[in-house]
Amino acid sequence: MRLGVIGGGAWGTALAQVASAGGRETLLWAMEPEVVEAVNTRHENAVFLPRIPLNQAIRATSDLAELDSCDAWILVTPAQHMRSVLERAPTRCRPLVLCSKGIEEKTGKLLHEVAHDICPDSPIAVLSGPTFAHEVAAGLPTAVTLACQDRALGEQLRSRINLVNFRTYCTDDVAGAEAGGAVKNVLAIACGIIEGKRFGQNARAALIARGFAEMTRFGVALGGRRETLAGLSGLGDLVLTCSSTSSRNFSLGKAIGEGGKVAELMKDRRTVAEGAHTAPVVHRIALERDIDMPIVGAVVELLSGKVDIDELLTTLLSRPPGDEED
Repeated sequence: MRLGVIGGGAWGTALAQVASAGGRETLLWAMEPEVVEAVNTRHENAVFLPRIPLNQAIRATSDLAELDSCDAWILVTPAQHMRSVLERAPTRCRPLVLCSKGIEEKTGKLLHEVAHDICPDSPIAVLSGPTFAHEVAAGLPTAVTLACQDRALGEQLRSRINLVNFRTYCTDDVAGAEAGGAVKNVLAIACGIIEGKRFGQNARAALIARGFAEMTRFGVALGGRRETLAGLSGLGDLVLTCSSTSSRNFSLGKAIGEGGKVAELMKDRRTVAEGAHTAPVVHRIALERDIDMPIVGAVVELLSGKVDIDELLTTLLSRPPGDEED
């Protein structure tokens, strides 16, 4: 199975590294000419993944039509741009592996629903889990969830990308895998704010636990299963991204907690903090479906720049205590 990777950022490049292991030719589509040139001539992506030597079996291109020769596509575009990129593809009927984490802002759709809109005849899988791109590209041990309703296709994809240091666990719960990956980005911003405010490790642990309760409520409401949300694509990813400034969402929250202005912080970021785009749509869906998500609501208010951070945190911490099962 020849794989094409759509998206030349850090995560797309890391997945191309996985796909090309053992000298298997892998095509990487990137929008930036400098990325294409660097991958093809120097076997590196100094723009998004510096200091990581890339496999020579990776070939980059800026022409989507070249990916027609691939048997399946791994999509790693920013969540809000996935629809437009797929619409540009000359041909679309092939398996799609979605690796971005988010919910489309305009429609409130999970990404597998967006992909189905554009490519109704394409089988769809979702790859998600606790993954920092630089660690995956460097070959450090990683485990991920591969969600696919077509079990045979899921096994075929797993056999193609599974490595000793890139363990792949299959499920058919596509909605659960996507919901966990989307909500954890919002919660990571909240954890970063806790870090920036120097509230301590106890507060961060409490926020992760209560945030996981929000993630579970949301994922189940969208058709996911609790066991998926408690696995790699939910809780596993949440713990990782809420614990390190290697997370773009955590680092954004930390800067906000330290007093940075949201508009200025977002303007200065070359890479996308998906949680900032996902938070409003998750909040909107939660309100529509009567899902209790106070942490997500607080993040939305802070990102709006219209509320004082200390006042909002005081209000959040002053909520009446309830049962832990709630």
